[in-house]
Amino acid sequence: MECSDPKEFSKLMTRAGLGLDDAAIQLGVSTRTVRRYMNGQVKRVDPLKIEKLREIADVRSFASPSSSFRFIDLFAGIGGMRLPFEAIGGRCVFTSEWNRFSRETYSANFPEPPESDHHFVGDIRPFAEDPKRVPDHDVLLAGFPCQPFSIAGVSKKNALGRPHGFLCTAQGTLFHDIAKIIEFHRPLAFLLENVKNLERHDRGHTFATIMGVLRRELGYNVSTAVIDSSPWVPQKRERIFIVGFREHANFDFGKLPLPSGPAPTLRSILESEVDPKYTLSEHLWNYLQGYKEKHRQAGNGFGYSLFSLDDVARTLSARYHKDGSEILIDQDGRRPRRLTPRECARLMGFDEPRGTAFKIPVSDTQAYRQFGNAVVVPVVHAVAQIMKPCIAELLRMRGREVPPSMRQEDLFYPEWASARLQRPLIPQDRSEESRFAQSRQH
Repeated sequence: MECSDPKEFSKLMTRAGLGLDDAAIQLGVSTRTVRRYMNGQVKRVDPLKIEKLREIADVRSFASPSSSFRFIDLFAGIGGMRLPFEAIGGRCVFTSEWNRFSRETYSANFPEPPESDHHFVGDIRPFAEDPKRVPDHDVLLAGFPCQPFSIAGVSKKNALGRPHGFLCTAQGTLFHDIAKIIEFHRPLAFLLENVKNLERHDRGHTFATIMGVLRRELGYNVSTAVIDSSPWVPQKRERIFIVGFREHANFDFGKLPLPSGPAPTLRSILESEVDPKYTLSEHLWNYLQGYKEKHRQAGNGFGYSLFSLDDVARTLSARYHKDGSEILIDQDGRRPRRLTPRECARLMGFDEPRGTAFKIPVSDTQAYRQFGNAVVVPVVHAVAQIMKPCIAELLRMRGREVPPSMRQEDLFYPEWASARLQRPLIPQDRSEESRFAQSRQH
């Protein structure tokens, strides 16, 4: 029996109590292919796969759509946090992203049927002022804007004489918008992501303020950790993750499922054939070499970074579109080249091997900005995996029906995340407020 109706396929998944990861395993396809089935982007689904899904659904007899937890995706970018939380069984009911180009990429990869109850908005601020306009949800996700708290962003604003952090009314107060929504809706859990430098901004005052709001004012149990992406993708990218639960939960960053196997290198993400337009022009290459030499003579380490196939790249940033100098690929004596947008998608974990490629409907310039601002998908997936049993337990305590896939404590790891642990996790065990207070006393 064929199934061409995406609503029917989604109902079968719900009855079976399967998230994207679990359905992909059961059907022998990628999670992105499962999403294409659900959105009606595949005209014909193999009848054997449908029959298998029906058998699972009949055995488990989960018929309620409420068996999936609901989450919202704030400052969503291109959906790097949505992918993992859909994979563990969640359903996105609200998205905010102000950048129109990012919204274009997000919509291309997360198409919603006309009857969907999902809301996609631009500016979050009007909704924070009137949070009842935000749908009810169980989990809040937010990768709130990096620039006010990053070293590069602070340096730039200092040079221009502009305020930064919480003094920056354009972006710095967006954390308070998150807090207003959390205060009104009281979700079971949240996951926030930001640059590592958030801890040190304004001598720790910014981070202490954020922790004070989340812990003291909102009353959440909060854990934080700095995680390096290099065990999952060939890129050293350290980001701070802040996980909160409304009630006590057995959550521990020490349980993070760490991939095993050979460490990933750039060889694993580079394309075999690349358009010559990505090779640096002679003029730009001469300029970058001269710039680096000038700073070398001055005793500085500024300048381009050149990488071979067996290297791990430095952090991809949103400025990569300018000259690509932070990650240049060596071409055996020829002028080096930039990464392509597709390689950036792989470097950030958006593409699954042998799966459907992440859609890039925008220009190269916009794509570089988007991937440079994004989260590393398999890192978020690892965090989502250890949040999953805690979310399931809190749902169960409220009498909510929990699908079998969420009750499983074994941690499935997708094949695109296979690498060796290289000091990826730095848990923050001390109270940030106390640490800040102590620093003020000395």
